Parts: sequence; structure tokens; C-alpha cells
Amino acid sequence: MGYPCPKNMRRILRQHHFRLPLIFLLTAATAQAGTLAQFRTVIGNVEVELYDQQKPITTENFKRLVQSGEYQNTFFQRVVPGFVAQGGGYFTFVRNATNLFAPTWDNLGVVPDFGPISNEFNVGPLFSNTNGTLAMAKLGGNPNSATREWFFNLNNNATNLDNQNGGFTVFGHVVRDTGPTNTGGVLGFFNLISYGNFLVNMQSWYPTDNLATNVFQTLPVTYFGTNQPRYVDLFYVDISLLSVQITVTNNERQISWTSVNGKTNIVEFTTAMPPVWQQLLATNGNGNRYIVADATATNTFRFYRVKIIY
Repeated sequence: MGYPCPKNMRRILRQHHFRLPLIFLLTAATAQAGTLAQFRTVIGNVEVELYDQQKPITTENFKRLVQSGEYQNTFFQRVVPGFVAQGGGYFTFVRNATNLFAPTWDNLGVVPDFGPISNEFNVGPLFSNTNGTLAMAKLGGNPNSATREWFFNLNNNATNLDNQNGGFTVFGHVVRDTGPTNTGGVLGFFNLISYGNFLVNMQSWYPTDNLATNVFQTLPVTYFGTNQPRYVDLFYVDISLLSVQITVTNNERQISWTSVNGKTNIVEFTTAMPPVWQQLLATNGNGNRYIVADATATNTFRFYRVKIIY
């Protein structure tokens, strides 16, 4: 299933061919930052800066899965407190179904993928599996078997996962977690759960079923207690990328992007490279898509970027 095992168990760059070529840069505080991915859950959001430049194969595969809609109705399928929170492997056809999450798994599907990718753990800069990083899962004994499943490190797992199966490729790190402050956010919440406390073991109900015994032994749910979960009780996660686009209407350039809620979103421009950035607009994001018109632009080359201040 692509599980890492414990030993004891932003930049988006796009070019559009208008009459005046334009380049868009999305950064998170610096011009070398990566794409911003948002993992939205019922208790809060986890925002991750991806390593587009440093781990290009891994990051491009993940972004392609997000953009193609393959992660729709997916959920965290495995949480081991103090170790990892894993998802991206399975989805449900009907998210709000109230029937039991059980064999014959009629409402359960496997997330499609684009085939295995090369392991990039030792490609470019070394990013260890430390607390708050995002990495790809893979099959045991096969370093080049990552496809669709990913996991958050809930602890410093560098000693283990950096030295196992060719190293697990870290391709992003958390920049903000809006989960409950009293639990340390969404990832902190996962470190506090236990069986009967937002965590269930499906093997206890179906000891002879392959999925129950090999995949859903540490299944997070959204309720407290020992009841058998329904599909609606799964810990769903919706993934999106912060996208930046431009349109030209009546010779006016309009920059649009999905704003980051509660953070300062800054639109800047420059007319030359190396850049000398000038501010076009600064606004507090609310999570909605913003559109800014650049009425000052003339028939000159102009480069834009949207910067998120964390």
C-alpha cells in the first residue's frame, strides 16, 4: 500500500502567449519559494510549500494528481500518532453516505495514478523527514515505487525514514496549520488521538479482510467513541493549489489568484530582469479568488508575482 514503517513496528511559473508576454511568479516570502498546496479538513487547514525546483519529479506528479481531480473525496487512511498521517490512497464515491465503512467496500475506490516515479531523496538538496514535512509513501523494498500516497511526518523521523528503502522523498513543508490551537493544529491533533479517541482499528471488526487488516488498522475518524465508522465519519481531506492566472480585456491586464485567508497577499510587478519589484496592491486574503486590474500598464513587458507573507 506504500507505507513507511517505523523500525519498531512557491513557485508557480506560467507563460501565456499574449501580444505582450507575461510571466507570473507565486512566492511565499521569497522569489525562490514553491507552489502553495492547501490540505483542508473539518477541523482546519494545513498549508504546505512544495519543493518545485528541488524535487521536480515528485512535486510535478503530486500537482498533476491534484489538478486532474484524482484526490477528490479522499481521506486520511492511516494515522500513527508520533509517526505519520497518511492519505492519497483511497476515495469514496458518495462522501456523505451513512452506511458502514465495511466489506464489501462498495463505496470505496483506489485513487488513480500516473505510474511510479523515481525516488528523489538523494536528488538535489537533502530534505530530512522531520516534523511538519510532507513526503511520498512507497512500497517496501522498492525505492522507485511512489505513485499517489503521501504522508505528513508527525515527529522527527529522520533517523528512520531517511535511511529506509532509499530514503522517503520529502517534497514540501508546512507553513501554516489552522487547526485547533489547543491541540497544536491538525497535525498536533493527530498526535493526541488513540483507539476509542478519534481512531479506530478496522481489523477488530473484520480480522480476515485484507483492507481491514493491512490498510485501515489505524483509521482516523471524526467522532469520539468505539462505534464502527460510517463513510460520512471518515477524516476527509480536500487538496488544492494556489493558482495564479492573467487575462487581458480591452488591453487591460487582470491578475487573479486564490487568496490565502488571514495573510497579507501582495501583487508586485517589475519591468526588467533581474527584477526590481514594485507593489501594485497589498490586501488581506479571505480565501476567495481575487482579481486585480493593472491600469498603469502600457505597451511594455511587465512581470508579475503574487507574494504571501507568512
